[in-house]
Amino acid sequence: MYTVQAYEVVRRAILIEGKSQRQIAKELGVHRDTIRRMLKHSSPPGYQRSKIPQGLKLSQEHKSWIDSILIEDKKVHRKQRHTATRLWQRLKDERGFTGGYTIVREYVASKRVSSQEMFVPLTHDEGSGQADFGEADAYIQEQKVRLHFFCMHLPHSDAIFVKAYMAENTESFCDGHASAFLFFGGVPRNILYDNTKIAIAKVLGHGKRKKTEAFSSLQSHYLFDASFANVGRGNEKGNVEGLVRFARRNFMVPVPHVNSLEELNQHLEKECLKRQSHVSRSYTQNIQERLKRESLLALPLEPYIAVRVRTGRVNSMGLVRFENNDYSVPTRIGRSTVIIKGYVNHVIIIHGNTIVAEHLRCYDKHQTCFNPLHYLRLLERKAGAFDQAAPLKQWNLPPVFDKIRQALEKRDGKNGTRAYIRILQHAQTYSMDILKRVLEEVWQARTISEDAIFHRLQCYIGAKSHEGEEERISTSRSLPLIHVPITSLSDYNRLLTGGQ
Repeated sequence: MYTVQAYEVVRRAILIEGKSQRQIAKELGVHRDTIRRMLKHSSPPGYQRSKIPQGLKLSQEHKSWIDSILIEDKKVHRKQRHTATRLWQRLKDERGFTGGYTIVREYVASKRVSSQEMFVPLTHDEGSGQADFGEADAYIQEQKVRLHFFCMHLPHSDAIFVKAYMAENTESFCDGHASAFLFFGGVPRNILYDNTKIAIAKVLGHGKRKKTEAFSSLQSHYLFDASFANVGRGNEKGNVEGLVRFARRNFMVPVPHVNSLEELNQHLEKECLKRQSHVSRSYTQNIQERLKRESLLALPLEPYIAVRVRTGRVNSMGLVRFENNDYSVPTRIGRSTVIIKGYVNHVIIIHGNTIVAEHLRCYDKHQTCFNPLHYLRLLERKAGAFDQAAPLKQWNLPPVFDKIRQALEKRDGKNGTRAYIRILQHAQTYSMDILKRVLEEVWQARTISEDAIFHRLQCYIGAKSHEGEEERISTSRSLPLIHVPITSLSDYNRLLTGGQ
């Protein structure tokens, strides 16, 4: 194989200097056929076939059979489609093919390349947005969890927003929108989605969708328009699909180790803000400057509350079910109908017009979330069940509590257990820190009694902050309630002058 430089020497000698082909062939020791080929091409042309190979062993019948198989493969799971090797094996076994594997592989490769879909470049108007969810792993308090992160992308300005949640549900979907709009400082006029069940109750065809009540409520609050990609056409919202991959690879690699979900979301928001200083390709201004020029709707005056409201019935064990988990309520409202409000991070249970219970939201399945305080009044009547009560098993109380219990039970037996339960009920009114401090003082002073403990609690808090307790003390306690009036300095003046 001769180099380009050799081609240049030969061509220059003949075409510029006027030497003959015979002379150059003799000088350089090159065959005259090679000289003629060098005059035809300015650089080595490489191997050239004189005619296209016909592939005689892969007949048109075989090709038609392969084409039909490849068409049928589009209807099955992508992991169960024919490979070139499998097609070659079937050709030999079923159709008597005697050719080699290479000719089959090359034909299959050419058909797959020619069948790949092509896309039209799109432009995006100001104020348009795209939204989607992605998944990534993280360690929260050294426990590995699978997180779902909400992404919103404004293609015109290339601004992004990412926020992580424990689950992809209605509350996180709505809260993600509210957080993104607040981050951008406005609401996109139109947002493109896939056909998520959170937003779409039913695909009606011809581009029409029946929306869920929650999504309609979100739209009604922010007044943005919504459009949806065709079923199975995630590429139609390619900007946010790309954001999902970008956020996972750039914001969550290496795998985050955080103490809480809030800490992770602070990190994600910081990364989104940091990216606004970038200047994207073909632009002269950074993302932040272009975001200011986005045609966004103004934020509503009232904030949007992402909540799912359900009704439920309290069972005989003081539990109400929400999203496959049970949450405790005070046993006094057992078997009642309640309203359950599920937020992203917590659950509130309402009876009548009163909030009777609040729990951290549990995202596992078939779990029971107890508040031990909900069962103390019932246990006061059923003191024999105190040691086996499931709600108290995970209640890690300081050692002084057990000391007080043992002292009361040693002195009063079962009544001592009931007295201890009544003492625990003070945790509904006073902080656990104050209650612990009082029990330690009573233990040190060896004045262990229910009345002494309550009296010391009153000394810590003061009468003003617990005026509602005064009547209960005077009617249900043996200790007298003493009121000491505030002394006036004028009283001392009257004493000095002999006044009454």
